[in-house]
Amino acid sequence: MKVDIWSDIRCPFCYIGKRKFEKALAQFPQKDKVEVEWHSFELDPGMKTQTGVNFYDYLASRKNITRESSVQLHRQVTETARQVGLTYDFDNAVIANSFDAHRLIQLAKLNGLGDAAEERLFKAYFTEGKDISDRLTLIILGDEIGLSGKLVQQMLDSDALADEVRYDEKQAQELGINGVPFFVINDRYGVSGAQQPEVFLQTLEKGWQEYEKENREVV
Repeated sequence: MKVDIWSDIRCPFCYIGKRKFEKALAQFPQKDKVEVEWHSFELDPGMKTQTGVNFYDYLASRKNITRESSVQLHRQVTETARQVGLTYDFDNAVIANSFDAHRLIQLAKLNGLGDAAEERLFKAYFTEGKDISDRLTLIILGDEIGLSGKLVQQMLDSDALADEVRYDEKQAQELGINGVPFFVINDRYGVSGAQQPEVFLQTLEKGWQEYEKENREVV
Protein backbone atom coordinates (compact mmCIF):
# COMPACT_ATOMS: atom_id res chain seq x y z
CA MET A 1 0.00 0.00 0.00
CA LYS A 2 1.29 3.43 -0.93
CA VAL A 3 1.53 6.49 1.31
CA ASP A 4 2.45 9.76 -0.42
CA ILE A 5 3.64 12.67 1.71
CA TRP A 6 4.01 16.27 0.54
CA SER A 7 6.41 18.22 2.70
CA ASP A 8 8.81 21.15 2.86
CA ILE A 9 12.11 21.00 4.75
CA ARG A 10 11.35 24.50 6.08
CA CYS A 11 8.03 23.43 7.60
CA PRO A 12 8.34 22.78 11.36
CA PHE A 13 5.09 20.82 11.44
CA CYS A 14 6.30 18.54 8.65
CA TYR A 15 9.10 17.21 10.86
CA ILE A 16 6.66 16.84 13.76
CA GLY A 17 4.15 15.16 11.43
CA LYS A 18 6.86 12.76 10.26
CA ARG A 19 7.46 11.62 13.83
CA LYS A 20 3.76 11.19 14.56
CA PHE A 21 3.21 9.24 11.35
CA GLU A 22 6.21 7.02 12.13
CA LYS A 23 4.75 6.24 15.55
CA ALA A 24 1.47 5.21 13.93
CA LEU A 25 3.22 3.17 11.25
CA ALA A 26 5.22 1.30 13.90
CA GLN A 27 1.91 0.14 15.42
CA PHE A 28 0.40 -0.83 12.06
CA PRO A 29 0.36 -4.64 11.66
CA GLN A 30 1.00 -4.43 7.90
CA LYS A 31 3.78 -1.84 8.16
CA ASP A 32 6.17 -3.98 6.13
CA LYS A 33 3.77 -3.77 3.20
CA VAL A 34 3.59 0.03 3.21
CA GLU A 35 5.61 2.05 0.70
CA VAL A 36 6.22 5.67 1.71
CA GLU A 37 7.13 8.26 -0.92
CA TRP A 38 8.04 11.86 -0.12
CA HIS A 39 7.04 14.66 -2.48
CA SER A 40 8.34 18.20 -2.84
CA PHE A 41 6.37 21.24 -1.72
CA GLU A 42 7.77 24.76 -1.25
CA LEU A 43 6.00 26.96 1.27
CA ASP A 44 7.58 30.02 -0.35
CA PRO A 45 9.08 29.25 -3.78
CA GLY A 46 10.26 32.82 -4.26
CA MET A 47 12.06 33.04 -0.94
CA LYS A 48 15.63 34.28 -1.07
CA THR A 49 18.24 32.92 1.31
CA GLN A 50 19.03 35.55 3.96
CA THR A 51 21.76 34.22 6.23
CA GLY A 52 22.07 37.46 8.17
CA VAL A 53 18.37 37.83 9.05
CA ASN A 54 17.13 36.78 12.47
CA PHE A 55 14.52 34.02 12.28
CA TYR A 56 12.11 35.72 14.70
CA ASP A 57 12.38 39.06 12.93
CA TYR A 58 11.77 37.39 9.58
CA LEU A 59 8.51 35.77 10.65
CA ALA A 60 7.37 38.93 12.42
CA SER A 61 7.83 40.84 9.18
CA ARG A 62 6.16 38.13 7.06
CA LYS A 63 3.15 37.75 9.36
CA ASN A 64 2.95 41.43 10.32
CA ILE A 65 3.20 40.63 14.03
CA THR A 66 5.52 41.84 16.80
CA ARG A 67 8.87 40.20 17.43
CA GLU A 68 7.63 39.16 20.87
CA SER A 69 4.69 37.35 19.27
CA SER A 70 7.03 35.65 16.85
CA VAL A 71 9.27 34.45 19.68
CA GLN A 72 6.25 33.13 21.58
CA LEU A 73 4.91 31.29 18.55
CA HIS A 74 8.25 29.61 17.99
CA ARG A 75 8.48 28.64 21.65
CA GLN A 76 5.14 26.89 21.30
CA VAL A 77 6.32 25.04 18.20
CA THR A 78 9.56 24.09 19.97
CA GLU A 79 7.56 22.60 22.84
CA THR A 80 5.33 20.66 20.44
CA ALA A 81 8.46 19.30 18.77
CA ARG A 82 9.97 18.37 22.14
CA GLN A 83 6.90 16.28 22.94
CA VAL A 84 7.70 13.98 20.00
CA GLY A 85 11.41 13.82 20.76
CA LEU A 86 12.69 16.59 18.50
CA THR A 87 14.96 19.50 19.38
CA TYR A 88 14.30 22.77 17.55
CA ASP A 89 16.75 25.66 17.72
CA PHE A 90 15.15 28.69 16.10
CA ASP A 91 17.76 30.99 17.69
CA ASN A 92 20.29 29.68 15.17
CA ALA A 93 18.01 28.78 12.24
CA VAL A 94 18.95 30.14 8.81
CA ILE A 95 16.43 31.71 6.45
CA ALA A 96 17.08 29.61 3.35
CA ASN A 97 15.42 28.69 0.07
CA SER A 98 14.67 24.96 -0.05
CA PHE A 99 14.58 24.27 -3.82
CA ASP A 100 18.03 22.66 -4.08
CA ALA A 101 17.33 20.68 -0.92
CA HIS A 102 14.27 19.30 -2.67
CA ARG A 103 16.41 18.38 -5.66
CA LEU A 104 18.69 16.50 -3.26
CA ILE A 105 15.67 14.60 -1.95
CA GLN A 106 14.66 13.73 -5.49
CA LEU A 107 18.17 12.38 -6.11
CA ALA A 108 17.99 10.43 -2.86
CA LYS A 109 14.65 8.94 -3.91
CA LEU A 110 16.23 7.58 -7.08
CA ASN A 111 18.71 5.75 -4.85
CA GLY A 112 16.20 4.43 -2.29
CA LEU A 113 17.20 7.06 0.28
CA GLY A 114 14.21 9.42 0.22
CA ASP A 115 13.29 9.02 3.87
CA ALA A 116 16.91 9.29 4.97
CA ALA A 117 17.26 12.55 3.04
CA GLU A 118 14.11 14.03 4.57
CA GLU A 119 15.27 13.10 8.06
CA ARG A 120 18.78 14.45 7.63
CA LEU A 121 17.65 17.72 6.08
CA PHE A 122 15.01 18.31 8.75
CA LYS A 123 17.59 17.83 11.49
CA ALA A 124 20.11 20.01 9.70
CA TYR A 125 17.61 22.85 9.37
CA PHE A 126 15.71 22.78 12.66
CA THR A 127 18.29 21.39 15.08
CA GLU A 128 21.72 22.19 13.70
CA GLY A 129 21.14 25.63 12.16
CA LYS A 130 22.56 24.68 8.77
CA ASP A 131 21.99 26.63 5.57
CA ILE A 132 20.05 24.12 3.44
CA SER A 133 20.57 26.26 0.32
CA ASP A 134 24.37 26.06 0.58
CA ARG A 135 25.80 23.63 -1.97
CA LEU A 136 28.72 22.40 0.12
CA THR A 137 26.32 21.74 3.00
CA LEU A 138 24.05 19.72 0.69
CA ILE A 139 27.00 17.72 -0.64
CA ILE A 140 28.09 16.88 2.92
CA LEU A 141 24.55 15.95 3.99
CA GLY A 142 24.14 13.80 0.89
CA ASP A 143 27.39 12.02 1.67
CA GLU A 144 26.20 11.36 5.22
CA ILE A 145 23.18 9.40 3.98
CA GLY A 146 25.16 7.44 1.40
CA LEU A 147 25.08 9.55 -1.75
CA SER A 148 28.29 10.15 -3.68
CA GLY A 149 29.54 13.70 -3.19
CA LYS A 150 30.47 13.81 -6.87
CA LEU A 151 26.94 12.74 -7.83
CA VAL A 152 25.38 15.43 -5.64
CA GLN A 153 27.73 18.10 -6.99
CA GLN A 154 26.95 17.12 -10.58
CA MET A 155 23.25 17.44 -9.84
CA LEU A 156 23.67 20.83 -8.15
CA ASP A 157 25.83 22.14 -11.00
CA SER A 158 23.01 21.41 -13.46
CA ASP A 159 19.24 21.74 -13.67
CA ALA A 160 18.83 18.03 -12.98
CA LEU A 161 15.69 17.00 -11.07
CA ALA A 162 14.24 20.52 -11.10
CA ASP A 163 11.37 19.23 -13.24
CA GLU A 164 10.71 16.47 -10.72
CA VAL A 165 10.37 19.03 -7.93
CA ARG A 166 7.99 21.11 -10.01
CA TYR A 167 6.01 18.02 -11.01
CA ASP A 168 5.41 17.17 -7.35
CA GLU A 169 4.27 20.73 -6.74
CA LYS A 170 1.97 20.61 -9.76
CA GLN A 171 0.46 17.39 -8.41
CA ALA A 172 -0.14 19.07 -5.07
CA GLN A 173 -1.88 21.95 -6.80
CA GLU A 174 -4.10 19.57 -8.77
CA LEU A 175 -5.02 17.74 -5.57
CA GLY A 176 -5.91 21.01 -3.86
CA ILE A 177 -3.05 20.76 -1.37
CA ASN A 178 -2.21 24.25 -0.15
CA GLY A 179 -0.48 23.38 3.10
CA VAL A 180 1.88 20.73 4.41
CA PRO A 181 2.43 18.16 5.67
CA PHE A 182 -0.20 16.37 3.62
CA PHE A 183 -0.53 12.59 3.55
CA VAL A 184 -2.38 10.58 0.90
CA ILE A 185 -3.00 6.96 1.87
CA ASN A 186 -3.75 4.37 -0.81
CA ASP A 187 -4.45 7.16 -3.36
CA ARG A 188 -7.71 7.77 -1.56
CA TYR A 189 -7.56 9.12 1.97
CA GLY A 190 -6.00 12.48 2.76
CA VAL A 191 -4.68 13.57 6.14
CA SER A 192 -3.72 17.22 6.50
CA GLY A 193 -1.28 18.46 9.12
CA ALA A 194 0.68 16.91 11.97
CA GLN A 195 -2.22 14.88 13.30
CA GLN A 196 -2.03 12.61 16.33
CA PRO A 197 -0.71 9.06 15.72
CA GLU A 198 -4.20 7.68 16.37
CA VAL A 199 -5.55 9.58 13.36
CA PHE A 200 -2.80 8.23 11.13
CA LEU A 201 -3.29 4.70 12.42
CA GLN A 202 -7.05 4.78 11.81
CA THR A 203 -6.50 6.08 8.29
CA LEU A 204 -3.85 3.45 7.58
CA GLU A 205 -6.29 0.75 8.70
CA LYS A 206 -9.05 2.21 6.54
CA GLY A 207 -6.72 2.44 3.56
CA TRP A 208 -5.55 -1.13 4.09
CA GLN A 209 -9.10 -2.45 4.03
CA GLU A 210 -9.64 -0.74 0.67
CA TYR A 211 -6.26 -1.93 -0.59
CA GLU A 212 -7.05 -5.56 0.24
CA LYS A 213 -10.49 -5.28 -1.33
CA GLU A 214 -9.06 -3.80 -4.53
CA ASN A 215 -6.45 -6.55 -4.82
CA ARG A 216 -8.98 -9.31 -4.20
CA GLU A 217 -11.14 -7.92 -7.00
CA VAL A 218 -8.15 -7.87 -9.37
CA VAL A 219 -7.37 -11.50 -8.60
